[in-house]
Amino acid sequence: MTKETGGMAFPLETSIGFSAGMTLRDWFAGQALNGMLAFPHKINGNTNILRISCARLAYETANAMLEARN
Repeated sequence: MTKETGGMAFPLETSIGFSAGMTLRDWFAGQALNGMLAFPHKINGNTNILRISCARLAYETANAMLEARN
């Protein structure tokens, strides 16, 4: 497991080895973003800024989740 990314989220063994797929950090960020966007009416602001802010917050949340695992 790499400290920065948490390692592979869903490693898949194939006939030619392992497929890395996404990292655990990416998986956590995607799940956090999904939760944030489930209630878009609670988020106000410019749409472009909102996208950047939500993406940044999603990765900050993922980083916190990885830290909590240690």
